[in-house]
Amino acid sequence: MRLSIRHSTSYRFAEPVQHGVQKLRLTPKETQGQKILNWDMEYEGGIEQLSYDDQNFNTVTLLRVDEGVREVVVSCVGTVQTEDNAGVIGKHAGHLPLWAFLGQTKLTKPGPNIRQLVSQVERSEDGMVSTLHNLSSMIREQVTYCTGTTQVTTTAEEAATKGEGVCQDHAHIFIGAARMLDIPARYVSGYLMMDDRIEQEATHAWAEAFVQGLGWVGFDISNGISPDPRYVRVATGRDYRDAAPITGISFGGIEQDLTVSLAVEQQVSQQQQ
Repeated sequence: MRLSIRHSTSYRFAEPVQHGVQKLRLTPKETQGQKILNWDMEYEGGIEQLSYDDQNFNTVTLLRVDEGVREVVVSCVGTVQTEDNAGVIGKHAGHLPLWAFLGQTKLTKPGPNIRQLVSQVERSEDGMVSTLHNLSSMIREQVTYCTGTTQVTTTAEEAATKGEGVCQDHAHIFIGAARMLDIPARYVSGYLMMDDRIEQEATHAWAEAFVQGLGWVGFDISNGISPDPRYVRVATGRDYRDAAPITGISFGGIEQDLTVSLAVEQQVSQQQQ
């Protein structure tokens, strides 16, 4: 599937910025089942300083915010070719060893509620993938998808206790639970083309677990499926902090407003029309 993506993020500040730097993870990965056909990034109110691959093989772009600006706009436009591999990414790659994805982080560390959830998960005779799907279903049943009830700093245990959250919270709970089962797991940020719309509400998040014999396998807990060709992987990491689309610091300007515009649609060739 060929997906066309338009993604714009605007930061407006109450006062002029004296100094600021933003770290962008907005370039899709070149991985199994995914190929970048074209990808362009443009900036208003900032200048690109450099680009590099981090420890998770995420493409990171550093943006210097212009002195005195009140608004910074980051715009991405591109096309990505995807394939259907039933969510299987395959062998491990990156500078971090596989065991690094077994250790809990502040955002994934289980507490009483996640430990109880894990104890209730049915271990499938069909193998680990089926057991992980059971885990995904259990999380979705016990933690209702609800926007506005959690923040990017909310931990997996806090969301499990609250019983509400968004895709980021579902992913963190899954990761923490999988690591409890001695299964390496990681966070994925990216794009999802919803079938009923072109304009999307936000970027998406899901999880991947390392299954012996298959390698990394994706699980979208919020939608109850493994990623298909509608998904575009952008960044991965031990938790949200490693894969956040945009992080940064600024001095002299308090962030006042954040606006995100995202459109993802299938690009149909003339031969298919």
